[in-house]
Amino acid sequence: MPRLAFYYEFGSTYSYLTASRIEQLAGDRGIEIDWHPFLLGPVLKRQGLNTSPFVVNPKKGAFMWRDVERAAANLGLPWKKPSIFPAHSLLASRIAYAGRTESWIGAFTRAVFHMSFALDEDISKPELMIALLRELELDADEIMRRADSTEVKIGLRASVAEAEALGVFGSPTFITESGELFWGNDRLDDALDATFMRIG
Repeated sequence: MPRLAFYYEFGSTYSYLTASRIEQLAGDRGIEIDWHPFLLGPVLKRQGLNTSPFVVNPKKGAFMWRDVERAAANLGLPWKKPSIFPAHSLLASRIAYAGRTESWIGAFTRAVFHMSFALDEDISKPELMIALLRELELDADEIMRRADSTEVKIGLRASVAEAEALGVFGSPTFITESGELFWGNDRLDDALDATFMRIG
């Protein structure tokens, strides 16, 4: 099957919109998703930003909140502006990195985004992540141990450097097998089409 790499940060509003539908849309085209959770903070710091550009620029931020609210409504997604933004996504990202090739990664990713942007929960809390994993009928204790391992911690840090080397500068980002990069929730269909057409 053709594959599309999906780079996402749990603190990203537009990644919430993408994660809710990418698996279904990709499956309809016979495309496999490679899940790449990563930390956007270090990338932004190397761009000279200490926080989200939507925080740095209040007008841009105000537009984003309304834009995401509209987009969520159009997709039939629940939406609640989070109290904490950007979210503290390190723990959720470590868990996702540990499970990035597992069958549950899509469901886990969507559930974390739902917690953050539909329920306004603090995804940095271990007890919430444990409850979420158990709700998905997974071995929460084993997964949390893996997420706290040196291997995963180093791997997640390395994934940031890997993403930057591929040209990733924001979230969500999609990269085809040929190396073509698409950025933004509004470019998901273009990325899927480019992946499908190249194979076809």
